[in-house]
Amino acid sequence: MSSKSAAAILQRQFKELTDPKKAIPSFHIELDDDNIFLWNIGIMVLNKDSMYHGGYFKGQMRFPSDFPFAPPTFRFTPAIYHPNVYRDGRLCISILHQGGDPTSDEPDSETWTPAQTVESVLISIVSLLEDPNVSSPANIDASVEFRKNPEAYKKKVLHEVERSKADIPEDFIMPESEFAAYSSSSAKAREHEHEPVDEDFWYDSEEEESFDEESLMDDMDDREEDDDEEEEEDDDVDMVAK
Repeated sequence: MSSKSAAAILQRQFKELTDPKKAIPSFHIELDDDNIFLWNIGIMVLNKDSMYHGGYFKGQMRFPSDFPFAPPTFRFTPAIYHPNVYRDGRLCISILHQGGDPTSDEPDSETWTPAQTVESVLISIVSLLEDPNVSSPANIDASVEFRKNPEAYKKKVLHEVERSKADIPEDFIMPESEFAAYSSSSAKAREHEHEPVDEDFWYDSEEEESFDEESLMDDMDDREEDDDEEEEEDDDVDMVAK
């Protein structure tokens, strides 16, 4: 896949995630210097029962040129104290690991596939914040403290929540409600299905519009079917020749 195709897909997902009518309130997303392959993301936990509630955790998501066939990477900036976050801020989470690795014990159902989206990754990150995977820690000290001394762990997290509030952009209003915070794309589509559609909303040209995930996957399936048909024809020709 060309970087142009990946850029078009990312542009579409960026527009959806930053559209005031459809955006998930848990995330504040901006491009880094207008680079569609590098996103600056503020993550907020809106569950008031969570120890992470009220925090604004900054991170960067970097996308490869062959997205969505390869996963992005995510790094908290600055790093946060969490069992699944390395000391340099890199996040260890199954959904960002390439599937089909025979050396990994992660089930393919939990790893990256081209069907995943930025939205599904961000929702998984919020879920991981509240429910760490201590069986595969990136920060062993945090993992041990989370299991054996939860009060000390909570104290450190609350300290980071307070520190993170200094990173809230001056013109940004923190959301207070978790209503529809993690609603699915299909639910959001039903909510707005009767609204008029701007044909130029997703793309600036018809050329870009051809680079959506479904058409890409269909093209791959078509190519595989064509290859199978060619092999069958070759076999028939060989049989006739014999």
